[in-house]
Amino acid sequence: MNNQKNKRYKYLIFTLVTCLVILVTIAIVVKSMTQASIPQITFLGEVNFLTGLKFKNTEVGGLSGITYNPDKEIYYAISDDRSSKAAARFYTLKIDLNTDKILEEAVTFIDVTTLLNEIGQPFPPLSIDPEGITLNRESLFISSEGDRKRQIQPFIREFSLIGKQLQSLPIPDKFLIQANSGIRNNLALENLTITPSKKYLFTATENALIQDGTEANIYTGSPCRILQYDLIKGEPEKEFLYMTEPITATSNNLGNFQTNGLVELIALDDTHLLSLERSFSLETGNIIKLFQVDLSNADNIQHINRLNTQFTHISPAQKELLLDLSNLELISDNIEGMTFGSRLADGRQSLILVSDNNFNPLQSTQVLIFSTNL
Repeated sequence: MNNQKNKRYKYLIFTLVTCLVILVTIAIVVKSMTQASIPQITFLGEVNFLTGLKFKNTEVGGLSGITYNPDKEIYYAISDDRSSKAAARFYTLKIDLNTDKILEEAVTFIDVTTLLNEIGQPFPPLSIDPEGITLNRESLFISSEGDRKRQIQPFIREFSLIGKQLQSLPIPDKFLIQANSGIRNNLALENLTITPSKKYLFTATENALIQDGTEANIYTGSPCRILQYDLIKGEPEKEFLYMTEPITATSNNLGNFQTNGLVELIALDDTHLLSLERSFSLETGNIIKLFQVDLSNADNIQHINRLNTQFTHISPAQKELLLDLSNLELISDNIEGMTFGSRLADGRQSLILVSDNNFNPLQSTQVLIFSTNL
């Protein structure tokens, strides 16, 4: 009898130890998988250009979006100059990342291209506010925020690499400027990105449509809409709710300019994005935050024309903070553009951010260079 008890006891101990080993193994695997899935983003350096820089009879500035052409190993950066200082345009850049240290010479402007409207002419002054840019194989999609004060509608149009207009994507009515609805002035289609599959194009409002809610303030974020286009059909297909962060500020002094908005997107795949939010207040300066966004379980709000209080019952896009640039040893300018760039020598992916200097002599055109395992 004692022998049977001893055997049972030993078997119980063996079973418990085995279960413990299995649980520990599972915990280690899960932890390693979790650690591996957390993107690592490392700051490599910056290059700054003083406001007033001239290139081919234009003033370089207002760089509000950037995209990379891997076949030609060059970058295209859109200027948000409203055909005022020169005709609406984008710049072509080279960024040399094959060095141990990022030097001023790493970034060079090599060309400038004038955008042409539907009749093949440069855009007249104040008729366009170009903000977003993304490469689609051998062409570029470019977004304009429009101008609510002048009743100029936003657009998303495709251009050749020499600036010729190819086609225009339809903008849903709810985004168009109307009496009590549509985009807010200077808070509209600030960003563009195309999925690696080339199936979809995404853009988003920088803050809420007028009928959807308020602008961001120090207490709450703003309910933006992410708009998904089917590029095969050339039609808008879905919309998703995206909540920005509140403005980073110490006071809600309405007499001083302050804002926070969704200024850039990068598509990782058909349902995951990187988003860039830029907050500004006189107290804090520019606070730049990078998020990873998941649309997998977000509700399609395409058929909801007015959010207001409805959005509390809507599943929004989920987002996770990846990087707050204020934690780095640098002073961020008005960062508005972001793209993946060339591969680094060690195989890591480069991530390039650019700033819109507002053509302000107190600011600069800033190029920030990171590495990431995304």
